[in-house]
Amino acid sequence: MVGLVGGGGWRVGDDAAGGGGGGAVAAGAAAAAEAEHMRRLHSHAPGEHQCSSALVKHIKAPVHLVWSLVRSFDQPQRYKPFVSRCVVRGGDLEIGSVREVNVKTGLPATTSTERLELLDDDEHILSVKFVGGDHRLRNYSSIITVHPESIDGRPGTLVIESFVVDVPDGNTKDETCYFVEAVIKCNLTSLAEVSERLAVQSPTSPLEQ
Repeated sequence: MVGLVGGGGWRVGDDAAGGGGGGAVAAGAAAAAEAEHMRRLHSHAPGEHQCSSALVKHIKAPVHLVWSLVRSFDQPQRYKPFVSRCVVRGGDLEIGSVREVNVKTGLPATTSTERLELLDDDEHILSVKFVGGDHRLRNYSSIITVHPESIDGRPGTLVIESFVVDVPDGNTKDETCYFVEAVIKCNLTSLAEVSERLAVQSPTSPLEQ
């Protein structure tokens, strides 16, 4: 579920809701943790003609499995359904590396050139900036973080993805955010499906690794 929080500010998707007294307490603690992660790791300063948003996803798989997919800057097609091909310039993966992505039919673009801004295996942070391509997402910058949590008493992962982007001429901030959020929601849904399938294949995985 995606909802608007504040006037044109963060959009936060929360697909884990608790019921009853204990569930309400757990949900409140989870919401507080999400807010703290956003404050600390997802700080964007959108300009007048930009929009910024964030979505969250709760995944029933341990954090090391989810992170192994998220950190694959050179293989985003491992979970991103709209990516058909990816080639990293130069071959080596490091901060500043650039990838050329081919996009499947269904989106208003065929290519995207993207630079790795941050890859932190300790904090589980990936940041990417779009630097070219035949799309309209100018100055697009995203941050995705993964955090261990317990879901129904089992190892789970909280994923937060935020972005800032220019609003294209002829579009509103809401229209721009709606489009980008739709793509991110598809990516996060696919990430959950792939991660949870891997978790079933290795059910004894620890909470953190």
